Formats: sequence, structure tokens, C-alpha cells
Amino acid sequence: MPSSDVRLENDGEPSPLLRTDREIMEEFNAGIVWPTKSEKTGENHQAAKLCREMASQKCDPKELLRRRIPIVAWLPLYTWNKLFQDAMAGLTVGLTAIPQGIAYAVVAGLPAQYGLYSGFMGCFVYLILGGSKDITIGPTAIMALMVQSSVTKYGADGAVLMCFLSGCMIFLLGILHMGFLVDFISMPVISGFTNAAAVTIGSSQLKSLLGITVSGSGFVESIVGVFENITDTSLWDTLLGVVSILLLVGLKNLPGNRSGNFWRKTMWVICLARNAVVVILATLVAYLLYLNDLQPFKLTGKITEGLPPFVPPPFSITYNNQTSDFPTIVKGFGSSLISLPLIAVLENIAIAKTFAKGRPLDATQEMTALGVCNILGSFFRSMPVTGSFTRTAVNNASGVQTQMGGVVTGALILLACGVLTSTFEFIPKSSLAAVIIVAMYYMLDFETFRVLWRTKKIDLMPLTVTLVSCVFLSLEDGMIIGIVVNLVLLLYFTARPGVLVQEETVDGISILIITPRQSLSFPAAEYLREQVIYRCKLSGETLPVVLDGRHVYRIDATVAKNLKYLQTDLESRNQMLIFWNWSPEVRQTLESYDSSLAQQFRTARTLDGMFVVQAEINAVRTE
Repeated sequence: MPSSDVRLENDGEPSPLLRTDREIMEEFNAGIVWPTKSEKTGENHQAAKLCREMASQKCDPKELLRRRIPIVAWLPLYTWNKLFQDAMAGLTVGLTAIPQGIAYAVVAGLPAQYGLYSGFMGCFVYLILGGSKDITIGPTAIMALMVQSSVTKYGADGAVLMCFLSGCMIFLLGILHMGFLVDFISMPVISGFTNAAAVTIGSSQLKSLLGITVSGSGFVESIVGVFENITDTSLWDTLLGVVSILLLVGLKNLPGNRSGNFWRKTMWVICLARNAVVVILATLVAYLLYLNDLQPFKLTGKITEGLPPFVPPPFSITYNNQTSDFPTIVKGFGSSLISLPLIAVLENIAIAKTFAKGRPLDATQEMTALGVCNILGSFFRSMPVTGSFTRTAVNNASGVQTQMGGVVTGALILLACGVLTSTFEFIPKSSLAAVIIVAMYYMLDFETFRVLWRTKKIDLMPLTVTLVSCVFLSLEDGMIIGIVVNLVLLLYFTARPGVLVQEETVDGISILIITPRQSLSFPAAEYLREQVIYRCKLSGETLPVVLDGRHVYRIDATVAKNLKYLQTDLESRNQMLIFWNWSPEVRQTLESYDSSLAQQFRTARTLDGMFVVQAEINAVRTE
């Protein structure tokens, strides 16, 4: 009996019409297609039974509740041991999240407290709706950079409203199962975008590192501004910034180990909390100097103390003595209203896949959770948030067991908001700049350049175009340009499929075997026809042409029309055209277009014996 992964026709040949169990289950899980009637009723087909079981599970209210509110599934199995490990992980992540949040608020052009306002609500919401134990939701460098234009136009209220609208957009995408949209953003485009963001953010912090004042935050403006004001460089700010960078790099490379002795564990904790260690040390130095009436560093300055207010996001904004209503604000946001949610989803899903480690990932649930995180966060003055790779990596390395670790992180951030905000005014700007610059350096993706150079050099084109466009134009424009270039390349290769040409001798006569290397769609129709005629003319003989369709699984009416034209062209040259190894679906399309094409099909496993009659005719002619 054949395996359940292979369906056979009566003559023992695999039938392309019938899908394997594995294919059916993958499509069913993805919600793409329901098994056909024949597949559901097949006696030996296990997919039928499995699909019925899975369908009943998907309709089961309890199962639906467990999938849409994941805490229901893992909380009953929670233990004190897991709580201890989650608490340790949450504290470690919190020590990273606080200085990073403050730094990213500075990148966005917001007061420092907004970095903390953005850091806790995502942790609490993801506890209930999140499906990955490792992910930590909060402000990120890319989100800060992308919301910067909104802050420039509408102030802090612009960032809060963008958070709300982005959350609504992400939630809607999740409900409509439209996560496939991020599939149009390829790895080269993502890498170019990420590298451009790192370069732009890093360059924007040079002014704070050197203690000078520069207007503008783009790459060109930052570099030009630094060179124009280089004579105003502050020696003490620069010294503190360079020392902070050296400390961050040094602490990152400490030989610590989670499972080692006491000293190795201590070094491991310091390594994970290095951002907090450096910022605390710099703040302590600045505070001690302040007590002695010395202020050699530029400080963050006074910030609003206490917990964030609970207020709805503003739908009318007054900024710089100008009031803007909601339609005006939405128009002012422009393409950011689309690009920012997509990038947030892309970041979050990519991180979730990285740390899934074989566990199933429900992209729809992740998008829904992220959307709710942003929507509720906007009621607490949050800027747009998404999954943070750095903090997620720290969470994973700290041995987190469940999403409960996020509660400890969120609580620590709230504690910092309520108790420690008065001390944040002594944080030197150069130390925050050092934290951001080092983080951006490690965000640079050099490996992708090497991989693409080794594997497929043409993919360097969308990567380079995206990188240059994002750096010199804007992140939104660069992303759009990169996607367009990538789609153009995709369409080009669709319109110019690879064609393998072989000349062989079968049954004593020479034949031309032409094999398209992929399925055919209408952009490739005329190209294939031209290639076949060109190869026939190049051979200089009227050889029979065998069109091998083993790699062609679908065609459209345009391709069918051009294949009919090809047959007519070859007949006028006294050449035979044979369709060999074509799937039943493709054959049906061709015969539906022109029933006379049915005579051209051959289904034999080999070409031997296919040209016996033709060989006999050639022999008679020779005699």
C-alpha cells in the first residue's frame, strides 16, 4: 500500500491533481483551502480524518479561547519555580528597558519620561494576549525614528495619536488575517531598511555625544551639522561619551555564564544590565559634580514626575500655537500611517519566529496582541511600540519561562516612573547617546551582505537601493522604493523564466527538448514562444520539438494562446510539437482553449518509442 504522503493513479503514476497529506495539512492550518471532496472521502487518506479533528478543535469554544487568550492555556500549569525564574528575567529586562526607553524617547524627540510611559502597558497586555514567552513589547529605535516626523509636526500628542492609529491598523490587519502583506518585504529590503535606520539613528546621536547643538535629525543634516559646529565640541561630554562606549563594549564581552560560579553569574548579570550600569554610573558622576556646583555635562534636564495620566488619545492637537483637527493630522501623518504599522508587525513577527524554536507561531494572534498593546498604551501617553530584539534576547538569555516575566518588567518601569523620575534629570545626554550608538552598531547587519554575495548577487540591488534611499530620503520613501525594486525584479524573472535546451537522439532521430524551469504566466508567454523559435532556427534543421512541462504547474489563457501559436509556427516549418510531462490541470487549460491540442500530448515516462513512426518515415525517405 502506498504511503499516505503519495497518491497514485491506477497505473501507479503519481497524480498531480491530488495533493499529499502534508500539503493539505499545511494549507488547512494556514486557512488557505479546504480539502477537496475526493480527499475528504478517500479510504486511505489520513488528511480527511485529521482535517475533521482540527475543524472540530477550531470550532470548540474552549480551544478558541485558549488560542485567542493564551494565558488561559499556561496559567493553570504555573508553578512557584516558574514564578521565581520569571521574576529574575523580568528584573533583568527591566534594567535594560529603563535606560533604553529614555534613550529612544530622546531619539523620537520626546521628553525622557515618554520612554517609560511606552514601556509598561505592552508588558501587561502581552501577558494576556501574547503567544511567545520571550517577546518584550516596548519602544524601539526604529519606532522612535519613524515617529520622529510626527513629533516634529504635532509634538508629543502626535506620537500618542500615531500610537493609537497604528494599534487600530495592526489590530485590523490581525482580525482580517492580512499578515501576508509583510511577505512582500523581502530579506534584502528588510536588511537595507534596518541598516539605514541604524546609520540614521547613530549619526543623529553624534551631536549629543560631542555636546554640540545641531538642528535636523536626518543623516545628511546630522553629519553636515556636526562638521559645521565641530569647534563647539564639549571636551567633557565627548570624554564621558567615549568612556561610556568603551564600558558598554567591554561589559558586553565579559566572560560571564548563567550556570557558572558566583563571579561568573555576577559578570553575566552585569553584562545583561550593562546599559543600566553605564547610565547609573554616569548619572552618579553628574550628580556628585552637581553637589559641588560643577556641571560639565549637558544633562537630560527636568522631566515630569509621577505616573502617566490615563486619558484618551488626542484627536485634535494644538502645537506651536496652531490647532489641527483629526483629518488634518491624518493627512499630515502621510505614508507613516501605513508604513509604521507594517514595520511594527514585521519587527514583531520576525522576533517571534527567531525565538519560536520549533514552537507553533500564530501570526494572527501576535498581530492582534500588538495592536491592543498600542491601542491601550496610547491611553497612557505611549509612543508606538513593538517587539524589541535586544530586550527579547535578554529575556530569553535570562531563562524566562512564561509571559509573566513581562509583569515584573512593567512593574519595575512603573516604579521608576513613580519614584525615580526626579533623578533622571541628572542623566548626561552623552551617556544616553553612547547607549544608542552602541546599540545601533550591533544592529548593523553585515552578514546579509556576505550571504547575498555568496548566494545571489542580484539581491544586493534591492538591499543597496533601500539602504541608500532610506538614508538620503526617508525611511518610508526608502522602504517603498526598495519594495518596488524588489517587485520589479520579481516580475522580470517571472516574465523571463529560465529555459533548458537539450538536443538528443531518440529512436534514431534528433529531437529538441525544451524545458521551462518554472510555471508560466502571461508575462512569459511571448518570451517562451520566441525562445523556442529562436532555438529551432539556430539548429538549422526541422527537428521535432518536445516541450517538457514537468516544472509547469499552472498557466493562464495568454500562455495557452501563445502555445497554440507556437504549434502553428512549428507546423509551418514542418516541425512536430509534443507536450510531454504536463500536469492534468495545465493540459485541461490548453485543451479548453483549443481541443486540437489534445493530439500533441504524450504521457509516457520516457521518450523511447515516441518517434518510431517518424523514424520509419525518415528511413523510407533515405532509401
